Amino acid sequence: MRQGTPDFQPTRGHYASRPATRLAWLLAGCVLFLPGLAAAQSLTDTADQQAYPPLVGDLAAQPADSGAAKTTLASPDTVDDPQFDAAIQEDFSRLNLREGTVDGLRSRYNSTSDAPGVRVGTFILKPTLGQSYNHEINKGSGDEDRGYLETGLKGTLTSDWSRHQLTVTGEGIWQKNVSGSGETEPLADIDAELRLDFSEDTIGRLRAGYHFEREDSTDPNAIEAATTQSGINQYTLGAGIEHDFGLLRGSARVDFDRYDYSPAEFDSGTTLSMSDRNRNAGTVTGRIGYEISPAIIPFLEAAAGKSVYDEEYDRFGYRRSYDTYAGRAGVQVDLGEKLSGEIALGYETYRFDDPRLKDVDGFTIDSLMNWSPMRGTNIYYGLSTGIEPSTTPGESGALVYALNSQATRELRSNLVARLSNSLTFRKYPPESFSSDQTVWNTGAGLTWDLNRYLALTGDVSYEKTNQDDAPSSSVTKIGVGLTLRR
Repeated sequence: MRQGTPDFQPTRGHYASRPATRLAWLLAGCVLFLPGLAAAQSLTDTADQQAYPPLVGDLAAQPADSGAAKTTLASPDTVDDPQFDAAIQEDFSRLNLREGTVDGLRSRYNSTSDAPGVRVGTFILKPTLGQSYNHEINKGSGDEDRGYLETGLKGTLTSDWSRHQLTVTGEGIWQKNVSGSGETEPLADIDAELRLDFSEDTIGRLRAGYHFEREDSTDPNAIEAATTQSGINQYTLGAGIEHDFGLLRGSARVDFDRYDYSPAEFDSGTTLSMSDRNRNAGTVTGRIGYEISPAIIPFLEAAAGKSVYDEEYDRFGYRRSYDTYAGRAGVQVDLGEKLSGEIALGYETYRFDDPRLKDVDGFTIDSLMNWSPMRGTNIYYGLSTGIEPSTTPGESGALVYALNSQATRELRSNLVARLSNSLTFRKYPPESFSSDQTVWNTGAGLTWDLNRYLALTGDVSYEKTNQDDAPSSSVTKIGVGLTLRR
């Protein structure tokens, strides 16, 4: 053995194993680093293919040492989540965001007005059927109590057309006494309107309707001692056109009304004809408005009409036909969901054909306003002025001012409270034989939606009638019922 040489002498197989060892270490390194490269490549490709919102894109494009960039790229599952993208877009496009619940749970779905309706061809029908039991207490010249069942049917039929629109609304009420005594109060109401979109600036409207109600025993024209008062059938037709002249808004319409009165019935079985009250009424109305802003449009309106009775003379020998003239000035307001409607002040006169009947005239106020002071609260105001022709010998009639209001408040997602008030004031001419009359009505109710198709309702109301030359009377009602809607 030579000096300085190692004791171990490598063999040929030993040198041959070195390349194999290096190759094994190289393969192991590739296996360890390959998933990281694949993940980086996948993230890069996804970022290139997905269209992020501008804010996310800006953050992703920042240098690697940026804290914002590290935060964005550290959770690729969150960035690639479509719900995350939609949340960012919604947050930055809305200004008045709803606050989340304290416990972080999703609020219950509100199904109050989501009854889908029934599709009938190109129309959508939304019917509502109600059944209730009510108790009524009448106090006046003769006290009467009654319990009755009331069945109500409502419906809305709306066209689903790309142009023009037809809307039909209807309501019917039928009552049946189950205890006590008292006069039933049936009601029928149907209205149809066809909107014709001639152009972007011109709209035409055609209207037709029918209304039936029974005359109340406290009305000035009611027949004393009648067990069933006269039923009033009203038929309406109308046509109008609206045009936008830029800052000027013009409209004109023609309305026709037919009034037909059924006989009054007495306890003995006899009837009293009311045919001398049947009449036709036509009115032509024109309006011009000036757009100060899209939300405020002052206007001037003028109307002229004629009412002709079927019989030239009534049973007392008076000619009841009359002409009417009216002028109004008002403003139309449209502030979106918060406030919309119009109000007008004016003067109206009714001139009778018979010189023995004095003209009825006076100042008028007409208004229709919808107000939503806060989310879930809606308030409706209505004011109207009209004439109520008299049937008393030598009496021409009265100007009738009617104020109506209704408020609804969503107490919960499935509980709605209602409050209504109305005031009717009949003003007779100074030389009239009749005294002025005031009718005040107030009511409240609750609607509890068991689901989107079925609701439980409860209502209570009180009506008071005051007149100087007649005894005061009052009517109290209370009822509960179920409403089925589709």
